[in-house]
Amino acid sequence: MLDLLALSVVHADNSWINFDVNALFQNFWSATFDGLTFGAVYGLIAVGYTLVYGVLSLINFAHSEVFIVGAYGVVITLTSLGFGPSAPTIGPAEIIMDLVLALAVGMLASAATAFIVERAAYRPLRKRNAPRLAFLITAIGVSFAIQYLIFNLPKLGKIPGLEFMSSIGGGNAQPAVIMFVADPVFDVFGTIITNQQIVIVVAAILLMVGTDIFIRRSRTGRGIRAVAQDPDTATLMGVSKERTIVITFIIGGLLAGAAALFYVMLVPSGVIYTGGFILGVKAFAAAVLGGIGNVRGALLGGILLGIVANYGQILLGDAQWADVVAFVILVLVLLVRPTGILGTTLGRSKA
Repeated sequence: MLDLLALSVVHADNSWINFDVNALFQNFWSATFDGLTFGAVYGLIAVGYTLVYGVLSLINFAHSEVFIVGAYGVVITLTSLGFGPSAPTIGPAEIIMDLVLALAVGMLASAATAFIVERAAYRPLRKRNAPRLAFLITAIGVSFAIQYLIFNLPKLGKIPGLEFMSSIGGGNAQPAVIMFVADPVFDVFGTIITNQQIVIVVAAILLMVGTDIFIRRSRTGRGIRAVAQDPDTATLMGVSKERTIVITFIIGGLLAGAAALFYVMLVPSGVIYTGGFILGVKAFAAAVLGGIGNVRGALLGGILLGIVANYGQILLGDAQWADVVAFVILVLVLLVRPTGILGTTLGRSKA
């Protein structure tokens, strides 16, 4: 008798894909909380895409490399502090101080990268009134340039005085860095929630709420929304367009650097020169899903994308299907609501 709760589909290459609803029911809560954790990281990175698009109507594909530079900063800082493949044997206060330092370095590295990208790549194009296609091509070119700059960093280690560069970048992933043991805190319907998950989700939400309040309530935030709505009128009202654009890139970079710390927590050996590409695509998808140009939509889209991807890999019995399911859901949502779930643009958001 055909079990409708555990269907199997055979492909031409004789591989099996299990459509197992029972497995999804049994792992529902663990998949939900794992997806929520990864989704929080996607959401933080997505804010960078959403802010830049809201102000410049530009899809900054180099933002994924802004994130990965921050991840390198986090790993290098923690490695210098003595962290490695096993959890450190130091007190909680020392761990917190070290993580705060790594967070600061990651955020500064990403923010500096975002600033340099904006000044060196996009500002000259704006001065020349370049067409939008030129911005898009430049963004892709900058993305690859940063990737291969990281790839070739070890070669600089041959230069006297720069020997320390020999262990940074290259074609291999950075050594694993374990920050602390993921201890259980409580359980929900039999699913263990760890201190690591709580730290990531709570910190990500606080950062997103803080960013949203800053954009809606502060003088600088009002300037960002004014430029997003009508840059020419905002300039006539005394808002510096160039300064606002720089601040927008820096805010996106700071949040990407914070996301880098949380990503290293989840994937200790996942920092590699190409590591930002797939994560950046997911974050961009999250921004579009929630409503491109909407800060709150970035968080909502990230969480939904993370959860749906986890459901998909359990339902189909293979982790490789997670991204396929997530992007199929994205396409379906956009067919029904092209502006995304929340749909409000940055320039039209209310204070």
